[in-house]
Amino acid sequence: MAAEDSPPIVKGVRISHPDRVLYPDQGITKLELARYLEQAAEWMLPHIENRLVSLVRCPEGRQKKCFFQRHAGAGLGGGFYELEVKGAKERENYLYIKDTKGLVSAAQMGVLEFHIWGSRVDDIERPDRLVFDLDPDEDIPFERVKSAASEIRNALGELGLESFPMLTGGKGIHVVAPLVRRHEWPTVKAFAAAVANRMAEHNPERYVAKMSKAARKDRIFIDYLRNDRSSTAIAPYSPRARAGAPVAWPVSWDELSKVRAANEVTVSGAFRTPRSDPWQGYGKLRQSLKASALRTLDIED
Repeated sequence: MAAEDSPPIVKGVRISHPDRVLYPDQGITKLELARYLEQAAEWMLPHIENRLVSLVRCPEGRQKKCFFQRHAGAGLGGGFYELEVKGAKERENYLYIKDTKGLVSAAQMGVLEFHIWGSRVDDIERPDRLVFDLDPDEDIPFERVKSAASEIRNALGELGLESFPMLTGGKGIHVVAPLVRRHEWPTVKAFAAAVANRMAEHNPERYVAKMSKAARKDRIFIDYLRNDRSSTAIAPYSPRARAGAPVAWPVSWDELSKVRAANEVTVSGAFRTPRSDPWQGYGKLRQSLKASALRTLDIED
């Protein structure tokens, strides 16, 4: 019987057109993507569950038409939930996932990327993560990006925050600090902006904290703008809609020193060997923006 006549089922989700190739260069199919997300779920869900999510959907594969989706619409399968959020002009329903079924349902829809909010659905006004996206100019060697990540780590450490690195699956690194949900978005964004701007001011030949492409020449853009209410960042363990089928891959600081590129971990190779948690202690870490740190950065609490 043909695959289309008897679709395989992964975590209760029927995978139609399981042999459809989503990554042509690697031959990775929709069914293989669904199985990757099923395998990644134990690692990925602590970071994505009950968090508003925006999706990059590529139903015919990454080299054909892709589109961004954050609201309910046509083709949305089971495993997704909605939260009504008040925006600047009106209320809209945003999507979130609670379990492995939601991740596999996303594969059935041709989702190749998951981008998450920095807060949870039970309190969207208070983020529980702080993220710095180190985005290098095209010609900058990856060793410089790793050095920048270490500088961010040290800067946050001096302000009382432990942080964790993640390969983005593109060119850069995310440095992520978990937070106790104490402060609202404006304070967290101001803190992130102050850290980024201080680094850019101290090392203007290496870093820039402005979005302007012209300003980034031979520099690393310290993108702090992810730390805003409706802004998103790529989720840990998310696939990327990029050549090579890379994934966003958390690593330890020790592991980072040995990494050669931000896109070296792929959907096919991610879990070939047993893995211990590189972000050991992340979920139990109780830390927040200290009053002393806010004073140091001239931010009103």
